[in-house]
Amino acid sequence: MSNVPADLKYATSHEWVREEQEGVYTVGITDHAQHLLGDMVFVELPEVGDEVSVGEECAVAESVKAASDIYAPIGGEVIAVNEQLSDAPELVNSEPYTGGWLFKIRANDINELNSLLDADGYLATLDDE
Repeated sequence: MSNVPADLKYATSHEWVREEQEGVYTVGITDHAQHLLGDMVFVELPEVGDEVSVGEECAVAESVKAASDIYAPIGGEVIAVNEQLSDAPELVNSEPYTGGWLFKIRANDINELNSLLDADGYLATLDDE
C-alpha cells in the first residue's frame, strides 16, 4: 500500500500539491509514482519564472527503468525548484513528500485545486490500476 498523506491534494497523473502559504504550493510526485519508476538517476526541473498550465508537461523524472513526464497539477509561475535533486535525485525515492519535492508554484487560480483529488480519491484511482 502506498503512502498517501491526507493533507495533500493529488492529480490522477500522480503529482501531489501542498499549500505552503496563500497562493504558493509545493509540487512533487507521489510515493506510488516513485515506486513504479524505480531508482531515480536524474530529474529535469522547470526553470524559475516559467509559466505552466494545468496538465502541461513541466519536468521529467528519469529512473533506471524509464523516463516519465511530470505534469503541472495547477497553473501558475514556478517560483522555486529543488536544487538538491541535481546532486541527489534519489531524494524523490526516499522522501517523496518532504526532501524530494520538485518545485514551488504561485497559483494563477486557486480554484484549480478543486479539480484535484483528496487522499481517499487518489487511493481509489490506485485501486483501479
